[in-house]
Amino acid sequence: MYDICSAILAINPSAKVLVKSEDLDQITWLDGTAVISKADIQAKQTELKTAYDAKKYQRDREKEYPTIADQLD
Repeated sequence: MYDICSAILAINPSAKVLVKSEDLDQITWLDGTAVISKADIQAKQTELKTAYDAKKYQRDREKEYPTIADQLD
C-alpha cells in the first residue's frame, strides 16, 4: 500500500533497504543504494495513499459482484 518500503520501491524499484519500526529515521540503505530524502519518501507515500483511496469504489464493487469468469459460466 503506502508504507515506507512501498514508497521507496515506487521511487527506486531496485532499492535495497532495511526499515525498522516504520520509522523514517531508521532506514538502512544497503548495497550502495542511493539515499532518498525523507521528504521524497513522504511525498510518495501521500501519492500512493491518494491512489489507493481513489480506488475504494472499485474495491467495494469487486466484493459485490462475481468475477467475469464466473459471470460467463
